[in-house]
Amino acid sequence: MYPKVLLISAFVLSFTLSYSQSKNKAYNDYIQKYHSVAQRQQSEYGIPSSIILAQGLLESNAGASYLAVNANNHFGIKCHNWTGATEYRDDDAKNECFRKYKHALDSYEDHSQFLIARPRYAALFKLKPSDYEGWAHGLKKAGYATDPAYAFKLISIIDTYDLHQYDLKKTDRKKETDQKRQKEQKQQRQQKEPSYEKFVMGYVDAEAKHNVYYNNNIRCVLAVAGDTYGSIADEFKLSEKRIRSYNDVNTSAQLKAGDWVYVRPKKKKAAKKHHTHTVQTGESMYSIAQYYGVRLESLYKLNEMPYSAGAQAGQELKLR
Repeated sequence: MYPKVLLISAFVLSFTLSYSQSKNKAYNDYIQKYHSVAQRQQSEYGIPSSIILAQGLLESNAGASYLAVNANNHFGIKCHNWTGATEYRDDDAKNECFRKYKHALDSYEDHSQFLIARPRYAALFKLKPSDYEGWAHGLKKAGYATDPAYAFKLISIIDTYDLHQYDLKKTDRKKETDQKRQKEQKQQRQQKEPSYEKFVMGYVDAEAKHNVYYNNNIRCVLAVAGDTYGSIADEFKLSEKRIRSYNDVNTSAQLKAGDWVYVRPKKKKAAKKHHTHTVQTGESMYSIAQYYGVRLESLYKLNEMPYSAGAQAGQELKLR
């Protein structure tokens, strides 16, 4: 699934959110347009509205991604067992096949069908409708996305934009008749589609501000395409040298979209609730240190490892 794999921990860490000056307008507009669609999907299938919206926002870049604009594919669903229209796009591999829909609402419907039709997601439907964290963990565990931080990102979006307010307290999983559903879809299709031009993301202009998060009680931001260590340093009135030092990177390291950037010094130990971490395939000492908000040097010292050693899959690391 979209987006690219990020080499950070697969274990979800709860971040507390501190709002920047304003929320992302594209996200707010997307939520206003599709929250009722998500609620109808929850009523029919039992998938929390907050999860549906968060996945739609993340996978489609608030409706501005290539797949959303060109294929009405808001959930990054690939062509497995698909006989409909297709769209090809580089993802985990080059030129991968994605499902293409006539309308965005078809994407929402197919997303629900995709989840209920696969046994690997069956356990999720036993969770309470309000347990969006459980759903986020479960989707990642079941393999919906390859990004190890996928669950965290969903939870972060839900908390940032209060998407849990759209979750229905009681879910009627009985499907509506085809006639009623087709009627509702037709009404939705008649509504004016949003202007994607004004929602274009993937760059940072002079007015852009990042949402500020706290990990291990340290201020940090999530980088988007176009960010550099220098641009984030300027935003927070820091020198680039200092922000690189905070993030344990040298002068040649390049920032990528999806990287966490600390704007205050990391700590010598992880938060009290995190005592150890079992290394997963693809993780590094750096990605683990970054994920838990721990100085890289301190992580090595805690584990009495030489600085030149790397993390080994299955290894249990001390975090405090």
